[in-house]
Amino acid sequence: MNFWLTFFAYEAVWFAAVIGAGQGLAWPGIAAAGLFVAWRLGVSAHRSLDLELIAVALAFGILLDGLGVWFGLLRYAAPWPWPAVPAWLTALWIAFAVTIVPLFGYLHQRPWLAAALGAVGGPLSYLGAIHGWHAAHLSPPAWRALAVLALGWGIALPLLCTWAAHGLRTRAQTALRHPDCVP
Repeated sequence: MNFWLTFFAYEAVWFAAVIGAGQGLAWPGIAAAGLFVAWRLGVSAHRSLDLELIAVALAFGILLDGLGVWFGLLRYAAPWPWPAVPAWLTALWIAFAVTIVPLFGYLHQRPWLAAALGAVGGPLSYLGAIHGWHAAHLSPPAWRALAVLALGWGIALPLLCTWAAHGLRTRAQTALRHPDCVP
């Protein structure tokens, strides 16, 4: 049940963010992501790991999306407060981070599969936001931006999944050694 609730709730965040951005509004994505992340952190058995994943995803997302804009490959709608990485997109990276443990457990020990799925799924997500709601724009030729996104997401998803696997393993080992400590 937690899997499906998390999945559909994240999808609602994604739609709120990209539809809002397509309308020139950052706040729907920020609000939806804020509520989602607060809920996920509230019910998470691995809150400290989720916070680590947020930091890693946020840093990686700012780098990936910022470089895309810097090199003229991408342009985002609702570019507040910074055109390279708007707040609605930053909020999506934060929301995505808290899905890594509950939704992507099957990838935690399969980095090559995570890389393949990230390289395909990441750009498809951007294409959906672009073609469905005009939340972003790819500079021609579009294949260059898509290649960068594929490379970036092919690194981001296995990085986050490996981080989660390591964090879960470390916390489990700590709990076995020190049962009185909460990991």
